[in-house]
Amino acid sequence: MNSLNQPLPTFDEVLLCTPHTTAEQVGLFLRRCLIPCSGGEKIYTMLYADELSYDVSCRAEELFQHLQHYNSTYRLVILCNCEREHSYIPSAFSQYKVPMVPQRTLAEIQQYLQRHYRVAEPSSSAASVFKDNMCVGIVSSKRAGLGK
Repeated sequence: MNSLNQPLPTFDEVLLCTPHTTAEQVGLFLRRCLIPCSGGEKIYTMLYADELSYDVSCRAEELFQHLQHYNSTYRLVILCNCEREHSYIPSAFSQYKVPMVPQRTLAEIQQYLQRHYRVAEPSSSAASVFKDNMCVGIVSSKRAGLGK
């Protein structure tokens, strides 16, 4: 997010991990990240990698160790919950750990996201429901189960 014109990550750059994420899904993601190709300078991100099962985590680490030798310029970010820092993936990759401190103010981040999530031409789409023709929005309530 160095400039407002920088694009959002594409679907192939992000893996949202859950306890149900398979070793095959993680393997495909790591191959995209670590095997050199003409895909450009992408930054690959694994979100909630601490949620992976033990078996999948072990296989992911083994594959990473094997594939990292093919590409010395890969860009991989692994985000984990700090409360689960003792699970397999955070422990296995602890030598690469970097504390994350936001480099932009909240206002700058909001402006960047508004630029990328605004519908260009208002139409009869769901974007007309959200403020400023945004194609995403957060709906919350203090009371649960009210049909959000």
